Amino acid sequence: MGFVRRLIFALAVAALNFASPAHSEGRETIGAGRLFNNDYLGDGSDRWRTGSYVYSHIMAREGYTGQEAFGDLIEYRLRAEIIAPRRGTAAPGDRPYVGAVCLGAHTHFDYSGTKLSLGADIMALGPQTGLSDFQLAIHDAFDISHPPHVALQLGNRVLLNGLAAATRTYPISDRATFRPFVEAQIGAEDMVRAGGDIIFGAVAQQDLLLRDVVTGQLYRGTETKGISGMSYVIGADIASVFESSYLPSDMGYAVSDTRARARAGVYWQMGDDVSFFYGATYLGEEFEGQSEGQVLGSLKVNFNF
Repeated sequence: MGFVRRLIFALAVAALNFASPAHSEGRETIGAGRLFNNDYLGDGSDRWRTGSYVYSHIMAREGYTGQEAFGDLIEYRLRAEIIAPRRGTAAPGDRPYVGAVCLGAHTHFDYSGTKLSLGADIMALGPQTGLSDFQLAIHDAFDISHPPHVALQLGNRVLLNGLAAATRTYPISDRATFRPFVEAQIGAEDMVRAGGDIIFGAVAQQDLLLRDVVTGQLYRGTETKGISGMSYVIGADIASVFESSYLPSDMGYAVSDTRARARAGVYWQMGDDVSFFYGATYLGEEFEGQSEGQVLGSLKVNFNF
């Protein structure tokens, strides 16, 4: 993993360099993507990968074509996540509470028909993020019992994450495509992953599709004008996991060697300025001692007036 780690970090730093102000001249905003994940929208159990939000601001030298060169299109990504142990379970044996916020830049480009993505994020962990205080305030406001062991959450830390991904698109019919992908992550969690998604329908076929870190759901970074209706997406992937900062081995935690996900969702485009997405994702066990998987719901509602 040493060579892979160095390679991904080197490429990620190169992507960040292209995102710097010196290289940003001539780019303009061409889209924005967002996705909210919560297990209250899924199995409702309020545990483990309980909630996250991602916002992606897309800038490019022209509208999205799918033929961009390295550095032409930059995604500026802000992501926050709360991970919590199961309610009523003693801290030993369950995963620790984690608050994580990250900010980074990723470039998406084409190479001989393969869509590539390279980028890096700076991540903050622990009470310094303010996420635990925010969650406790929300629970108080809605008279929801507090998540357990917040006081025992992982401590403050800053990490650099690198991510590299490759995707191909294969037509199944004039309204359906199959999109296999591989990716590698280094930093907060070290893993390699492979899988694929099938999209049925006209909506989202021509857009820049971004992959959510937690669920793997594809959310739209751009939205093609003049297309309306519904599209459906199904997908699955499996990862080989080497290490996780969310489950420190020096604290007695052990990650599952493999991690599986399966998902489905619907894109609904009602007009050029109104769109909707809902998806459900099954996440398999992520650590030794986790008794079962969980289901997260994902939501995005877009109104531009």
